[in-house]
Amino acid sequence: MAAGVRQQMVDTAAVLLAKHGLQATSFAEVLKASGAPRGSLYHHFPGGKDELVLAALGAAGDRAATVLDGLAGQPADLVAERFIGLWRAVLTRSDLTAGCSLLAVTVAADSEPLLDRAGEIFAAWTERVGELLAAGGVPAEQSTALATSLIAACEGGVVLARAARSMAPYEAVAGVQLALVRSAMSG
Repeated sequence: MAAGVRQQMVDTAAVLLAKHGLQATSFAEVLKASGAPRGSLYHHFPGGKDELVLAALGAAGDRAATVLDGLAGQPADLVAERFIGLWRAVLTRSDLTAGCSLLAVTVAADSEPLLDRAGEIFAAWTERVGELLAAGGVPAEQSTALATSLIAACEGGVVLARAARSMAPYEAVAGVQLALVRSAMSG
C-alpha cells in the first residue's frame, strides 16, 4: 500500500507539472489531487518538493521511453507519427491545458539537480528517437539531428497550441516534421 501511495503522488505530480508548472505544483496540490494522507509527504519524500519532482520527471521519462521502445522495427515516418501522436493526445485529452512536465520544470527550475535530470531525460529521448529513426530508414548521419528537431518542434508546438488554445500550431509543426522525416527516408 505504501508504494501505491508514493506512486500515486508521483503520477499526480507529473500531471500537475504538465498542467500548472513547477511553482503551482505544491505539496498541498499533490495531496489534494492524489488523495494521499498528509503524513505521507515527508515519509515518501524526505528531501522535500525537489525529491518529489525528480521522481515525477523520472516517471514521465519512463512512460515516454516505454512508448518509444514499442516502436522498435517500425519505419521512421511511423516512429515520427507516433511521437507526434503522443503530444497530440496530451493536448486533446487535456483540452489544451497540459503539456510536458519536463519542459515545465526546465523553464522554471533554478535547481541544478532538477535541470540536470530534465536534461538527462531529454537526451535519452533524443538518443532513442535517433536510433529508431536510423533503424527505420533515416541515414544514420541525419538521425540524431532529426530526432532533436522532432522533439524540440513537438515541445514548441505544444506550447504554441496551448497559448493559441488551438491545435492549429501543433498540426503545422507536426506536418513539417513528418515531411522532414519522409524526405530523409527517401534520400
